[in-house]
Amino acid sequence: MPVTLRQLLLFIRLSRPIFLLGGALLYGLGGAIARYLGRPIDLTTYLLGQGAVTFIQLMTHYLNEYFDSELDRNNRTRTIFTGGSDVLGTDGLPRSTALYAAAFSLALVACMVLLLIVNTEVPFLGWMILILIFLGAFFYNMPPLSLMTSGFGEITSSFVVAGLLPAFAYALQTGELHRFLIMSSTPLIALHFAMLIVFELPDYALDTKYEKRNLLVRAGWSIAMRLHDYAIVFAVVSFVIAFFLGLPGRVVGGTLIAVPLAIAQIWQMDRIRQGYPVKWRTIIYGAVALSVLTTYFELIGFLMS
Repeated sequence: MPVTLRQLLLFIRLSRPIFLLGGALLYGLGGAIARYLGRPIDLTTYLLGQGAVTFIQLMTHYLNEYFDSELDRNNRTRTIFTGGSDVLGTDGLPRSTALYAAAFSLALVACMVLLLIVNTEVPFLGWMILILIFLGAFFYNMPPLSLMTSGFGEITSSFVVAGLLPAFAYALQTGELHRFLIMSSTPLIALHFAMLIVFELPDYALDTKYEKRNLLVRAGWSIAMRLHDYAIVFAVVSFVIAFFLGLPGRVVGGTLIAVPLAIAQIWQMDRIRQGYPVKWRTIIYGAVALSVLTTYFELIGFLMS
C-alpha cells in the first residue's frame, strides 16, 4: 500500500528530528576538542560515527513512543520536546510502526558499525564507548531494565548523552580520552539532568496516575525540583573549577553568556514552589536553551581557540 503524504508527515513527527540536533552538537564537541588539541580529523570516521549516534537516537525515540503510547494519548501538556509525538493510535499511525522503525534504526546502526569496520580502524576504546552508548539507549525503554522508570534513567541518560557522545567522537579520532572531555562534559551532564527534570514536571500527575516510576514520581516534585536547582549550580561551579584547572578561557567565557538563563531557571522553579501560575512552555524552552546553548558555546570556543 503506497504511503500517503499525511502518513509521511506523521512519521516525521514520530521521529522528532529536533532532538537529533543535540546529539550532533555533543558529538561535534568531542571532535572539536580533538581538533583543538591538534589531532587530525578523519572525515569518514567522523561521519560514520555520527551516523551510528543518530540512528541510536532514533531507535530510542521510537522505543519511547512505543512503550509510552497509552500515556501520551492522555497528555494535555504536550510541547515539541515533551509528552510524546501523539501520532500513534486510531487516528494516526499504528502503534507497531514505532516498533518496526526502532528495529529498522537498529539495523542501520549495525550498517554504520560494519562500515566503520570496513573503512576505518576504530580504536578499542571507541568500540567500548559505543557499546555503552547503545546499552544505555536501548535499555532506557526496553524491559526488563526500563531505566526511564527505575529512578536512575535521568542520570543515566544524561551521562550517556552529554558525557559519552563527546567521548565517543574524541576516542574515534584519537583512541584515548583527555581531561578536557571531563571538564567540558561534567557541567553539560548536570544541565541535561536539570532539563530532564523540567521535562517531567508538567506530566507529574499523569505519570503518577499511570505509575510511571521515574525520578520525579519516586522522589516527589519538591525534592526533584531541588535537584534541578542543585544541578544548575553544580554546572556553574564546575565551569569555574575547570577554568582554574586549564580549560581554555574562550570556552569558559563563551558559556558565561548562558548564566542569565541558569539564574532564570532557578527563579522560575522557586516561583512554582511558591504557587505562582506556571507557564510550562517558557520553562521547558528555557531549559532546552540553557543546555543547547551551553553546548554550542563550548563547541564554538574550542573551534575558535
